[in-house]
Amino acid sequence: MSAREIVTGVCYLVASFLFLMGLRGLTHPDSARRGTGYAALGMLLGVVGTLVQQNIVRYEMIAVGLVVGTIIGIPMGLKIPMTKMPERIALSHSFGGLAVALVGTAHYYAGEAAHDRFNMGATGFEVFMGAITFTGSLMAFGKLQGILPGRPLTFPLQNVITVATLLGIVGIVVYLVVDRNAPSAVFYAMLGLSFLAGVLLVLPIGGADMPVVICLLNSYAGLAAAASGFVFNNNVLIICGALDGGSGFILAMIMSKAMNRSFANVLFGAFGTEPTGPAAGPAKGVQVNEATVEEAAELMKASTSMIVVPGYGMAVAQAQHAVRDLAGLLEKGGTRVRYAIHPVAGRMPGHMNVLLAEANVPYDALFDLDAINDDFANTDVVLVVGANDVVNPAAKNTPGSPIFGMPVFNCDHAKAVIVLKRSMNPGFAGIENELFIHPKTMMVFGDAKQTITKMNGALKSDSH
Repeated sequence: MSAREIVTGVCYLVASFLFLMGLRGLTHPDSARRGTGYAALGMLLGVVGTLVQQNIVRYEMIAVGLVVGTIIGIPMGLKIPMTKMPERIALSHSFGGLAVALVGTAHYYAGEAAHDRFNMGATGFEVFMGAITFTGSLMAFGKLQGILPGRPLTFPLQNVITVATLLGIVGIVVYLVVDRNAPSAVFYAMLGLSFLAGVLLVLPIGGADMPVVICLLNSYAGLAAAASGFVFNNNVLIICGALDGGSGFILAMIMSKAMNRSFANVLFGAFGTEPTGPAAGPAKGVQVNEATVEEAAELMKASTSMIVVPGYGMAVAQAQHAVRDLAGLLEKGGTRVRYAIHPVAGRMPGHMNVLLAEANVPYDALFDLDAINDDFANTDVVLVVGANDVVNPAAKNTPGSPIFGMPVFNCDHAKAVIVLKRSMNPGFAGIENELFIHPKTMMVFGDAKQTITKMNGALKSDSH
């Protein structure tokens, strides 16, 4: 065994261990940052172990790719705000999927895939999953960014066409495996259909299901990387891809369970509509208890306990720092403040945790649904900041509702509820929220950041 092979083997072994440690670290907020560091170090060792292999004889193009990627990646990491993390993750998935698809295509073009049937099958699967990840992630990015409508985009026989496309791709891969002398046009037809399949799979999925879609796309990217590892006999790619694919799939299952939905319903149910409604104020004909900033501030000041329920509206308004300042003022007055985090709040798993951590909210003040839901009945005030479907009592009380059965917070059990929203627009599910017209709910309309800043000012003036 040569020195290069020993270095590669050691790097791959340590990298695989660090990937496992990184995944373990991500299971808890306290160790998440350390886990991310482990995973990053593992990826660095994996790259180093690959670059010292003998079959890499020219490093010029690798250096060019490294420079270009660094120029793009550093500004993305530094300048994209936390509120845009779902969009950035979707875009990153698209780059990864395209890279894998191009590598597999180059492998086929060079004639390497025709050596044996297993290699051809792995190459076909690699290109298939990579291409789907690329276009599917672009569609998800477009919906999250508002470039594409957030509502499901459907057309007649869409599910039939989508299933037929997927079956056609599988059939072509089988044909390529069986007939190693198949015309190259067949392979490129499979590549084109795979790009099309990514579009067909994501376009009919509404904004309400974007958390599950992001997890599934992450899983697809991991599976594509694992297949690439089999193609090139690269152990670290197989391990890393399998971990990524498996964890992404498990997380997608958790997200589906959190919404009381099945995978089939997410992928083919065309659930979730684009919100419509007035720009501000209550909807016409709907009776709500509209309150002023001062009235809401007085209610919170008189409370001994408060639960904050953040949602995507908080992310859009970038109100996390104002929320933390509000909690600090109330805590100085003796009010206990906690944060209730729903698994699907913010369009991406963990989005609310990241935003609140950025504002230096203590981890021990964050509680998931199961840990805090029974405490709402003993809470004086609930402050809902831009959340919608995850606080809608219709999920518990209205069997005909499209979100019926979805686990939601028991905000309506608290003594009083303050809801901060720009308008009475429905959430991603496209239905009215029964909490907003509940007798114990006070609606304060406006930008969440500006509203909470005014509340902070009112609380400070009262303390003098």
